[in-house]
Amino acid sequence: MGICDGRIVAVTGAGNGIGREHALLFGKEGAKVVVNDVGGARDGTGSDTGAAQAVVDEITAAGGAAVANTSNIATHAGAKELVDQAISAFGDIHAVVNNAGILRDRMLVNMTEEEWDAVIAVHLKGTYGVMHHAAAYWRDQSKAGKEVDARIINTSSASGVFGNLGQTNYGAAKAGIAAMSIIAAGELARYGVTVNAISPTALTRMTEDLAGFKSEEAAQALPPAAVSPLVVWLASSASAGITGRVFGVRGGRITVFEGWVNGPAAETDGIWDPAALTEVIPGLVAEAAPNAGMDGNRRS
Repeated sequence: MGICDGRIVAVTGAGNGIGREHALLFGKEGAKVVVNDVGGARDGTGSDTGAAQAVVDEITAAGGAAVANTSNIATHAGAKELVDQAISAFGDIHAVVNNAGILRDRMLVNMTEEEWDAVIAVHLKGTYGVMHHAAAYWRDQSKAGKEVDARIINTSSASGVFGNLGQTNYGAAKAGIAAMSIIAAGELARYGVTVNAISPTALTRMTEDLAGFKSEEAAQALPPAAVSPLVVWLASSASAGITGRVFGVRGGRITVFEGWVNGPAAETDGIWDPAALTEVIPGLVAEAAPNAGMDGNRRS
């Protein structure tokens, strides 16, 4: 028996990289897995139905239970197809892991509307769609008197939480996912659903050409498989009570991110004179803690 024995889990973008490792570990830990992947390239173009099936074959060869799903979760209908397939194939659904993603990196001044829309559709709308359809199912179960013990695990990124040049589309989507996870955690608690997000750092085809990821040391220190134990735990019944959090995962290190908080402040009676702020705002900024770098640590 594994920590997710008997749980039914859908994982998006599970044909490669981190998502594949999630699916394989879920299978090893006793879950029945719906492996979703359209089999596209890193930029989202193309498709290959064999990507999801290959992971299913690995899970079943090891004695687990899994089915492939190739729906495009960037569409509302595709997201519903994924949730519906889990229920029809295995009789229920207990967790969804939103991992699917693409990259269309470009500096803001050069980014096209299509590059913006494509990334937002997969990451932000795709995460919303799967969350929405799964949550509606769990709400109906709860209202029917069934005890619900469900989980949503979303995938944010340091690019969204801390910011990375050349990724205004990707970063905006990932920041939105972090905020969406926190808000949904509050909304869905009454139905027995927890919602958390992770910000993973691993060597995959999404990061292989980035500085700091090209060395053999990075390959050994940042394997995709290192991200999955936290995700599998969060999808298990053992994680009850942990909700509305964003976790950083880098190799063997797990961090609980701490969100926006009020810093230094200044007040005036009535309304500020704009000219007076010249003597106020620079001092507040100098007093405030600096923003974090991509590693999540404060810049000196």
